[in-house]
Amino acid sequence: MGHVSTSARPDPREVPTYTLAEAAYYLGIPVATLRSWVLGRHYPVAAGDKFFTPIIEIADKKKRQLSFINLVEAHVLNAIRREHEIRLPNIRKAIAYLRNKLNSHHPLADQHFETDGLDLFIQEYGRLINISQEGQLAMRNMLQFFLKRVRRDAKGAPIKLYLFTRRGAADEPLAVVVDPAVSFGRPVLDGTGVPTEILAQRYKAGDSLEELVEDYGRPRQEIEEAIRYELLKAA
Repeated sequence: MGHVSTSARPDPREVPTYTLAEAAYYLGIPVATLRSWVLGRHYPVAAGDKFFTPIIEIADKKKRQLSFINLVEAHVLNAIRREHEIRLPNIRKAIAYLRNKLNSHHPLADQHFETDGLDLFIQEYGRLINISQEGQLAMRNMLQFFLKRVRRDAKGAPIKLYLFTRRGAADEPLAVVVDPAVSFGRPVLDGTGVPTEILAQRYKAGDSLEELVEDYGRPRQEIEEAIRYELLKAA
């Protein structure tokens, strides 16, 4: 009888998959900004230089690779960045506070962040950076807007992240998705498993939208969004 391995397969959501450049590309975040979030940053101070530690603990520090969970965490942080400057010391304190309250290693990706954790985080971060009630409400609305693009399984763990295709417009369709279990976690057209870069390549090569709609069996609007996403990345 052959040997049967009893080792558990790694959770694809936790596997180091994305380089800094890839993750920044997918999320529409400057690489330098994402680098400071996951690797830390040196700041000049009166005494010379100070290093602020990272606010996201990435899956592989040596290779500088992010997991899907890290991608979701950065996606949530990007919502805060839309409304307020990310101040590393304060955001780290707020995340540490939330990590303790939720008893979660990745509190920004935790299912409870969408409920109790959301208000706890906003109140704590708002206190640390002294923003108004109106500012806290704006932050809450933006966070909820971003969180709607995260899909979870029955246990509340994130399993899909729908990427923005129009620079974060409020009415963006959910067409381009990252699923760690599909196409090695690369952006694909939802419902097909076809990488968006393939669609864009075919379109650039001369295939019409009608041909792509027929081949992949998806609405024209979704095909257009997938191509738009690739063209937006290349811009």
